[in-house]
Amino acid sequence: MIADTAEIRSAFPALERREAGKPVAYFDAPGGTQVPRVVADAISDHLLAHNGNAGWAFPTSVETARVVANARSAAADFVGGNRAGLVFGTSMTALTFQFAEAFGGTLHPGDEIVVTRLDHRANVDPWMSVAADHGATVRVVPFDPADAGLYESALDSAIGPRTRLVAVGAAANAVGTINDVRRAAGLARSRGAVSFVDAVHSAPHFRTDMKAWGCDVVVCSPYKFYGPHVGILCARPELLRGLEARKIGPAPERDPARWERGTLPFEALAGATAAIDWLASLAPEACGTRNQRLTATFQALHERGDQLVGRLWDGLDGLSGVRLYGPRPGQPRTPTVAFTTEAIPSADVAGRLAAEHGVFVSHGHFYAPDVLEDLDVSDDTGLVRAGCACYTTSEEVDRLLEGVRDILRR
Repeated sequence: MIADTAEIRSAFPALERREAGKPVAYFDAPGGTQVPRVVADAISDHLLAHNGNAGWAFPTSVETARVVANARSAAADFVGGNRAGLVFGTSMTALTFQFAEAFGGTLHPGDEIVVTRLDHRANVDPWMSVAADHGATVRVVPFDPADAGLYESALDSAIGPRTRLVAVGAAANAVGTINDVRRAAGLARSRGAVSFVDAVHSAPHFRTDMKAWGCDVVVCSPYKFYGPHVGILCARPELLRGLEARKIGPAPERDPARWERGTLPFEALAGATAAIDWLASLAPEACGTRNQRLTATFQALHERGDQLVGRLWDGLDGLSGVRLYGPRPGQPRTPTVAFTTEAIPSADVAGRLAAEHGVFVSHGHFYAPDVLEDLDVSDDTGLVRAGCACYTTSEEVDRLLEGVRDILRR
């Protein structure tokens, strides 16, 4: 067993905030989670007690270098990868563009890249751009609007002898679909292609594991799993070694440092390490190493998320005027539910839930406009997205449901 929800909630100062006379219920987690106190303390401690640039002999510089090393080790554990291939950057999007730029140097006219209609555009547009620059072709895998699952036969046929890279999300940020990335990575490998997995949305909900998935590259963002804003890319070290990284001349020649352009956000790395260690601390020490404790934590969080999403989906499904999108409970999914309400734009629903009920949900297209187009949802209407996190309670789910009922009654 991991820590119970009440103990988890005690770690988050943000849960003390009140709106509309009520404690805020944060369902905006797919766009960024709240932060436990230990993460803010780690950031503050670095800035106030250890602030210095790395690379010199004085104590704060040595301490800062230790922050980077610790963060690299923690992040490698988190993604189940090799720290020699662990790169930090300003965001997942920036790192994906950087990697795509480098990978483009290996492309030739007629080569192919595979992307999906289900993904956040951060795992689509960089590949579109690099393909256009090098005369490559992009093949786009569609999904079934009925349950927002990728068409497996379309994925099979898209990956062919000219495929050089397959870009797929571990989970869809707009509707919560969990994709079979192990299968996608295996198909890519069978064709000699690289597999690039966007784990940004999945990372707070189930274990990110490069080894188990068999993928070549994974990217994620700590601000989605209770940490600060920074990006993580982990690749097979031999893949990084074979690519050219643009950098200034005096910057390190060794991997992975040669990929990290400019000075790193050291305080954010301290916070990211604290977030990963906090997640591991939710499991008993008897579970073993940090890696093993992370596995135990995410197994339990995924089970709790399944219970919450079932309660949320069933409650919304029983309301006249609400339309739900994505896989039903019981299918592979994250605890993220997308819906529309008849004749009420998503921005109005989100605004009223916050102002009248203290419930924070996000709205719009979530940088996945292809998903809305295929679901026949206009940009003007947009989706309402309610995502559960480790601190979400069943009572908060009920408050969200009552808020939607109240909006529909008017």
